[in-house]
Parts: sequence; structure tokens; C-alpha cells
Amino acid sequence: MKTFNNTGFDERKRTYLNQEGAERPLKSPIPHATLVSARQYRLARIREQLQNFDYAALLLYDPVNIRYALDVRNMQVWCAHSAMRYALIFADGPAIMFEFDGCHHLCDGYEGIDEVRSSVPWIFMEVGDRVPQQVASWGREIAELMRSHGAGNRRLAVDKLEPLGLKELEAHGLEIVDGQELTERARAIKSEDELTLMRWTIRVCEAGMARIYENSVAGRSEQELWAELHYENARSGGEWLETRLLTCGARTNPWYQECSDYVCRQGEMISFDTDMIGPYGYCADLSRSWTCGYTPMTSKQAELYAAAVEQINHNLEIIECGMSFREFNAKSWRIPERFQPYRYSLAAHGVGMADEWPVIPLHPDFESACEGRFEENMVLCVESLIGEKGSESIKLEVQVVVRDRTVERLDSFPFEEI
Repeated sequence: MKTFNNTGFDERKRTYLNQEGAERPLKSPIPHATLVSARQYRLARIREQLQNFDYAALLLYDPVNIRYALDVRNMQVWCAHSAMRYALIFADGPAIMFEFDGCHHLCDGYEGIDEVRSSVPWIFMEVGDRVPQQVASWGREIAELMRSHGAGNRRLAVDKLEPLGLKELEAHGLEIVDGQELTERARAIKSEDELTLMRWTIRVCEAGMARIYENSVAGRSEQELWAELHYENARSGGEWLETRLLTCGARTNPWYQECSDYVCRQGEMISFDTDMIGPYGYCADLSRSWTCGYTPMTSKQAELYAAAVEQINHNLEIIECGMSFREFNAKSWRIPERFQPYRYSLAAHGVGMADEWPVIPLHPDFESACEGRFEENMVLCVESLIGEKGSESIKLEVQVVVRDRTVERLDSFPFEEI
């Protein structure tokens, strides 16, 4: 069996900090023209899917979908649970952004937005007992726009909508259809400009991972280590972290325990999953594990780590453009029985501005999988979680883009030395 011997501080990881100095934020070298081109591509993808599905328009409330389609952002996390701003995009007509009063200026300079209107909120938190009047006003405006720009097509796709809004639109004679498949299929295939933006998010994420590594010494709490990634992301233009998955020692198993004030001890395994929404709104979803204090791994830690690396490498090697998810499952790495009760549920999943379709379960759970194939320029995260009864867990995850008959790694932050 291969052995892993991290016998001290790994200088390779330090190189991921800002080479101008660890105390300076990273500054994007990407020209504005690349961003403009990515915006144009994404909006075109949405309209292409509208035409494929024969929908007149798409109503978006999910701030990630709005960011994908039009790139304009405004209090993204808050808007994820407060339905206050939305966008309406026609297959053959305008893209209209409905923004808070006083926030219209946030839409300035975005090439894909044809018109900005004031949003009409109707959630109880905002309007209280005025909900009936507000939802009626909102519904009339949407219906009027569909009559003006829908060319007689009454099919409106919606990504997220409370029941009251659905009933209101149907009362106006609109056929409401689920827009989630449309948006997921649009987002699944990246342009080269999108990949350039994603690589920069990954660069920022890896600088944050290097900060975690620099501080992986006894006496630091899980939350203090997690804050290093937040810090690098925020100061370098990133946005938020979707989870709190960093744990130490026995708290790594079972997985999915959120980081706490637990203080890491020398020699314990530190395992984490970044789930970082970084600059330009793209996600860097990477996982690594190493020992606290840069100590050599124990024989058990090394055994688990070797299995995790084997799983990642095997599954990377078999992915091909055009391969079905079912064929991938049949050829995928088989997790030994002693690890199965503590397994991660996924072998791979799509990623873009967040975790995306497709989701490909690990082989013991594959019967719940959707059908599909790997397509060129899909971006995937390939994952491993290895642990057994009474052990720590090793979490590894890499991010790749599917190319013609192979995959290209987008991340490069090193695993522990073999």
C-alpha cells in the first residue's frame, strides 16, 4: 500500500497565498470583455432553452438564476429567503429586471437587461394584511407583459413561486410550468469565458485553503480555521459559503457536522468542504484533509487517505464525454464494505454558480439516479469520503471540466504527499 508521510509543513501549499504578500487580497486579472462575453452566452443559453421547451418566458426568483441570466446582484443570501426581486425573460422579447425601489441603479451597465421596473412584493413579512392587493397588482403586471411579448404563447416557466402567486397567475389564464429543468440544463454547459471566471474563483478558494493550512495548529478552533476561508473570499471579491463543513478529529465522523468551537489537537485529522461562492458568482467546491500540526499520519489515517485518493483518481480516469451516468456507475470505484456505512452519497455532481445538475449517486445508491450523459464543457465535482467505525473521515473533492474523451482539472491544490 502507498504510504502518506506529511512530515512537516508543506511549502507547496504556501504558494497559493497571494505572491505579493499574504496580507493582500487577490486582484482579478480578467478583462471586462471576458465578463461581458460570459453574460451574453448565459442569457443566450436561457433563451435557447425557452425555445427548446416552447415556453414564452421565464420568471426567476432564485437569486442564483437571476445572477446567471442577467448577472445583476442585490443582497443575494437575503433574497434567497425573501421573495422581493425577480426577473422576467422572454424567449423572443425583452429581459426585464424587477428591483427594489431605490435600487434601480444596481442594474446600470448590464448589457442583457432591457428594462428595469420596481418590484411588487407580496410576501407577508413585507406587506402584512395588504397581501391580497399586492399579489393582484403583481399578477396583473406579469399577465400584461405576457400578452404584450408572448406572441400568443401563454406558457410561463417559473423557478420558485409561493402557492398564492401560482394561483394568481393561473387566474389570468397563464399556464405555469416548472422552470427548474430549463435553468439547470442551461447552466450545465459552460463557455470558455465562464471557465475563465470559474478558474479565478478557484484561485481565490485555494488561497483561502492555504490560509486554513497555515493556521492548522493545535489550539485553533474549527470556527477559527473556517473563518480563514471566509476572510480570503470576502476580501478578494467573493460572496458567501454555502455550508460550514470543517471538522477535526472524531468530529469528522459521521460527516455533515458543522464547524464549532471545538479546539483542534495535534495529530487530529482536519477535513473540510469549501462550498464557496466566490468572485463573479461562481462556486469553488473543493475538499481536502490533513493533520493538525503537520504531523505524520498514523497508519489508520494513511490507510483511509490512500483509499480516498484511489477513489478520486479512478473515477477521474473513466469519465468520458458522451458516457452515460449508468455506464460511469458500472465502471466506478467500488467502496469497500467496511467504509460503506460512513460513505458520502455522491460520486460526482455538476457545479457552476452553485451545485448543479447532474447529481450522480455513489454505486450503492445509484438506483435513485437520473438518466443522462456527460457532455462537453460540463463542470463536475468528483468526491470521496472515507471512514469506518471509530475512525476519522477523509474528505477529498476536485473540480473538473469534461473535454473530448477526458477531463481537465480546474483545481490544483495538492493532496498530501505520497
